[in-house]
Amino acid sequence: MTQMFIKKAFVPLLLTSALLTVTACTKEPVAAPKVPSTDTTAPTTGIKYTASFKDGKYDPPITLTTINQISASTTFKNGETMENNVHTKWAKERLGINLKYNWTAPAANKAFETRLRLALSANEDMPDVVAIAGNTALANDLIDSGKFMEVGKMWEQYASPLYKKAVNEDPSMWYPFMRKDGAYGIPIPEYSMNDDTVFYIREDWLEKLNIKAPTTIDEMEKVMDAFVNQDPDGNGKKDTYGMAAAFRDSLVSTQATAGWLFGAYGTMAEIWNEKPDGTLAYGSVQPGVKPALGKLRDWVDKGYIHKEAALMDETKAAALFTSGRAGIIAGPHWMTLFPLADLMKNVPGAKFKAYTLPKGPDGKQGRKGNLNFSGSVLINKNAKNPEAFFVYQNYLFENFAFPGKDSEFKYQFAEGYDYAIIDGKPTADTTKIPGGRVIPQKYTIAFEGARIPSTQMEAYANLAKGNGPTNQFEVRSSLIADAPRLQAATINLALKDISYREKYTAPPTKTMKSRWDNLKQQEKDTFAKIIYGEVPLDEFDNFVKTWESSGGNTITGEVNEWYQSVKKK
Repeated sequence: MTQMFIKKAFVPLLLTSALLTVTACTKEPVAAPKVPSTDTTAPTTGIKYTASFKDGKYDPPITLTTINQISASTTFKNGETMENNVHTKWAKERLGINLKYNWTAPAANKAFETRLRLALSANEDMPDVVAIAGNTALANDLIDSGKFMEVGKMWEQYASPLYKKAVNEDPSMWYPFMRKDGAYGIPIPEYSMNDDTVFYIREDWLEKLNIKAPTTIDEMEKVMDAFVNQDPDGNGKKDTYGMAAAFRDSLVSTQATAGWLFGAYGTMAEIWNEKPDGTLAYGSVQPGVKPALGKLRDWVDKGYIHKEAALMDETKAAALFTSGRAGIIAGPHWMTLFPLADLMKNVPGAKFKAYTLPKGPDGKQGRKGNLNFSGSVLINKNAKNPEAFFVYQNYLFENFAFPGKDSEFKYQFAEGYDYAIIDGKPTADTTKIPGGRVIPQKYTIAFEGARIPSTQMEAYANLAKGNGPTNQFEVRSSLIADAPRLQAATINLALKDISYREKYTAPPTKTMKSRWDNLKQQEKDTFAKIIYGEVPLDEFDNFVKTWESSGGNTITGEVNEWYQSVKKK
């Protein structure tokens, strides 16, 4: 089991290491980046177009080439594809931009990343625009290839006021993409706390077994034991699990995560944490990781967690819950709609509810939180119409991100796709939309249309109080904010102060470039062997010593040198 897990984790790391050796690193990370201006007090000035531009659109239309990674939640209807759909038609009709996809690939199994890295190593021509979800390492490899332009000056000239406002909520989102001579990636703003973890528990199982939801790790173990050994689904078989977990790609993933367990012991594995003294430390080598790994080891051994969790990605782990075989899953507030709503379709009478996170032995709670950006957009040096991306994204920010009452996006992206008008009222109920609900905003270049970090949770906070919508964004949010989501969002907001967010967001340090892949592989190997009982728990102590002497201490110094320089600004 463990060897299969290690092999799957090792292959992409080998590819990454190999490609880094052939990728030119011509632009060093800047110590204290001077981010592009996000001043919204003055309108954009000096607008120049590279083609005929009339009445808000290119006339005749221009072509903008790109590529796309297709996630599991990106679905289509009416025979449409990523290359030809309601969104591509909208871009051409509204903006005079003909979106041409050089290629697309699934996000799953790192297929998109592998395809892009191979294109980079083969020195293929890059498209006009490349959007990278997450994965700042991949974005930085593209930047270091020398194929993409500095975008800070274009940002100041072309970005619209609301676009700048969205990024200005957290200017540090620029840091991963800065070099000495400017910015080379445009951050993609994300909703604050969008991926932060809450607990979901089978409410009908709790009721059937007459037990309460856990508030501590000890209580949780008793609940999981009951879910495994007291036949909560009533089929007379021992075929249920306490918790669904996805270990294949990360122990602190977004869905089916174990991040909250590390948080209960005062750290967050796999990211850089800020210590009480204001310095940064890598979470995976902190003392709290050892007891957390010990718990995971016990839970796998006792059958509380499926023994194939090491082979499960988030989708497969969530399916364990939605098929009725697991009683607990940890993940974001939005899981209520997808995929957890499938539970009720698959298991008649089933129901779940969001709960707070269990506390550790010292009363601690913690969870991995998302940053206020979800990726980046790079613009090719040879793009014929480089400002076209801003024409496109400005429109989405000014009309989609926070719509007015007369906006074409006042309910969702497109009628008949993500909403329908029934008896004069909008609905996002998939059963009432002909052909079911799909989400066209996921077809957009930046994956989710346009987002202003603070808006979503503010909207849910108001709606959860039972107040009517106070603006059109809240009207739109109310279409998908059913009772389960608002209940989960309320839990999410109550936990706003316990999230660990990655504190090191700059490009790789000098030593990271040569040592980090090996250190990460040692981490994956050791943690997997501990969890599956191949080595004693005390092997963690040996791992920490090796990590520190194999470049970890040097990297920690480099990371803190950057962090202190940024904090002085």
